[in-house]
Amino acid sequence: MENAARTAPAAVIVAIDGPSGTGKSSTSRAVAAKLGLSYLDTGAQYRAITWWMLTNGVDVTDAAAVATASAKPVIDSGTDPSAPAITVDGQDASGPIRTQEVTSRVSAVSAVPEVRTRITELQREIARAAGGGIVVEGRDIGTTVLPGADLKIFLTASAEARAARRSGETKGADVAATKEALIKRDAADSGRKTSPLAKADDAVEVDTTDLTLDQVIECVVTLVEEKRAGK
Repeated sequence: MENAARTAPAAVIVAIDGPSGTGKSSTSRAVAAKLGLSYLDTGAQYRAITWWMLTNGVDVTDAAAVATASAKPVIDSGTDPSAPAITVDGQDASGPIRTQEVTSRVSAVSAVPEVRTRITELQREIARAAGGGIVVEGRDIGTTVLPGADLKIFLTASAEARAARRSGETKGADVAATKEALIKRDAADSGRKTSPLAKADDAVEVDTTDLTLDQVIECVVTLVEEKRAGK
């Protein structure tokens, strides 16, 4: 057992940040699955609290109302990369949180400081509990949530490439309109006062514009393996 423990791969905390459409979720899940790590989609948590606000009649344009209600929902995130799950007050929310209504409102809700404080604490708890290591993806993981992460990666891509990918995912969506929406979301995420979208100073930047998903996954897997090996 002692020899097995000595040869077991080192547990690592990997923070993957970047704007929408860069391949964060697909890459993070695949890397976690390939390397036997846990996985956390932090964006799903913000979507979950946004969905709860909308479902419970909270005016999401009223920051004070959102702040007051932010502690009420019970959010539980699964960390299995092969079957990520999220529940709100015991109800499966994996489908409802992906609606256009939630997508259009999540930036406003996630900008409220009380929401970010509550969700950040939850994310840190989950990362601490992942004994074998974890891949955490979001927009402020390397800068705010887990500034001490073993490896920080920032994914980027051109607005055109991101819009094309998103339009393909939603089938039939107008590329130009999708691009405009992404740029608007970028501005909101980067411009918020609390935990804005930003690249950590010590993050490795990976431009995915001209890479296939498999190539991005392989690149990140290599970075994680090198970190595990102490390189």
